[in-house]
Amino acid sequence: MSTAVVTFPGSNCDRDCALALREGLGAPAARAWHKDHELPPGTTSVILPGGFSYGDYLRCGAMAALSPIMAAVKRFADAGGPVLGICNGFQILCEARLLPGALLRNHDGLFHCEDAELEVSAGGAGMLMCFDRRQRITLPIAHGEGNYTADAATLDRLESEGRVAFRYVARDAQGNGAVNGAQRGIAGILGGPAGNVVGLMPHPERRSGAHLHGADGLVLLRGLVAAGQRPGEVRP
Repeated sequence: MSTAVVTFPGSNCDRDCALALREGLGAPAARAWHKDHELPPGTTSVILPGGFSYGDYLRCGAMAALSPIMAAVKRFADAGGPVLGICNGFQILCEARLLPGALLRNHDGLFHCEDAELEVSAGGAGMLMCFDRRQRITLPIAHGEGNYTADAATLDRLESEGRVAFRYVARDAQGNGAVNGAQRGIAGILGGPAGNVVGLMPHPERRSGAHLHGADGLVLLRGLVAAGQRPGEVRP
């Protein structure tokens, strides 16, 4: 049983994710390449890491969403397998329609690289099993296109179904994320047939131990690994 970390051309956090799993949790991590047609044997969870896949050409994540590996990721997710998309990985999940909405340019047009305080809005279950609901955590962000956007009906559905995973604590007068303009302060959402797909802009692998000034991110990675090890789950 292992977590498959997918590498696209332009990924730059894939190695960090694998190291966080191995060194922070003692959990095995396998590497997958974007041209692969299947996930590595024994895959029980998947990470789409951060970076600038295909140089963010066209739209961030648009070309990566068409990579051969994404068909296997979709089959895995549709069968209930846990998939975590981080930053560019979140953008890829939205472009691949595994999650709704889109990530647009930050409202101020700037690239933001800083710590962000988050509220866990859907803790206690699935990949977020190790968090308490309303718990506050701090994770680093590093993005120029983190402005989560969707139509009003989609946003209302995410709210009513409890599928907002994380929100930025700092919000403007309209309730949008102060750092990037994300609608309703949304920093991450849930999808998949059983809430088994999670996308978020902040980087958990960059806050996964004392050497990285905290382990809030390791809690999410632990939940990802644990969700993949539950007996009886369907696997493709």
